[in-house]
Amino acid sequence: MHPTAAAGSLTGETFQDGNVLAGSFREFFTTDLTTATGTCAGCGHTGPLAELRVYTHAPGMVARCPDCDEVVMRMVRGPEAAWLDMRGTTALRIPLPAE
Repeated sequence: MHPTAAAGSLTGETFQDGNVLAGSFREFFTTDLTTATGTCAGCGHTGPLAELRVYTHAPGMVARCPDCDEVVMRMVRGPEAAWLDMRGTTALRIPLPAE
């Protein structure tokens, strides 16, 4: 996790790279999703989830596209459930381990 000044960000807030999502995703998925490739619904940028700008100063995590700053996904975790909103992602390619 590398905090970064949000130069070019619409919000001007400090964010962390998409690797911060790995720990939370590990609870729900059996593969490392930071290597998954997502496509932004806003601008069509395609890249690994690790490149997303993740803002953690909210009740959950908000991941934004590194190119257009649109929200790509949101994740909120409660004591008994978690919510993953991916409406800003048009596709997610998840690499599978060799069998």
